[in-house]
Amino acid sequence: MREPAAPRDKVPKTARGQKTLRQLLDAAAEEFGEKGFHEASISQITQRAGVAIGSFYTYFDSKEEVFTALVRDVSGQVRDYVAPRIAGEANQLDAERVGQQAFLEFARRHKEIYRIIDEAEFVDPAIYREHYTSTARRIAARLDAAQERGEISPGSSEIRAWALMGMNVFLGLRFGVWGEDCDPAEVARVGGDLIARGMGPRDPA
Repeated sequence: MREPAAPRDKVPKTARGQKTLRQLLDAAAEEFGEKGFHEASISQITQRAGVAIGSFYTYFDSKEEVFTALVRDVSGQVRDYVAPRIAGEANQLDAERVGQQAFLEFARRHKEIYRIIDEAEFVDPAIYREHYTSTARRIAARLDAAQERGEISPGSSEIRAWALMGMNVFLGLRFGVWGEDCDPAEVARVGGDLIARGMGPRDPA
């Protein structure tokens, strides 16, 4: 199991410490998701987590620090939710469709991630950029491997990765956060068709 995110010098070494940190990060997600960064407070985070305020300072020095850790944690949660669902797919086109559906499902269960990530652009621009660039690198690596296997047509994996990520982000916003009027499988079927027609192997001229 992936350890919850914390500053490198404050990573808990015990199961109890990891549990407390998990409670704080989950509470922070609720607090920041509901109120936004500026209106959120450390005291409310600890109250939501059901821990003493001193426990907060065992892991974080400030509201900014817990917010940064939360963005990294959210990125890790998305990765850990999607990765096992695409791992068993027979080819990359199917994997991208399944990954899109998995992201939509995650977004519906964790609507607060959009507010948290959007605010990161202003609270901590470096972590905001890290969130997207690290995601794009993972997608690009998958696409590079798929090109080598002949499952997709040749092309820039970096450009395609950013395009796929943009599709997932906005489909998640519309069909995960703003409304749930379309089944994630159907959204991913239409999105997957678009991906396949744009990235499918081409017959030689």
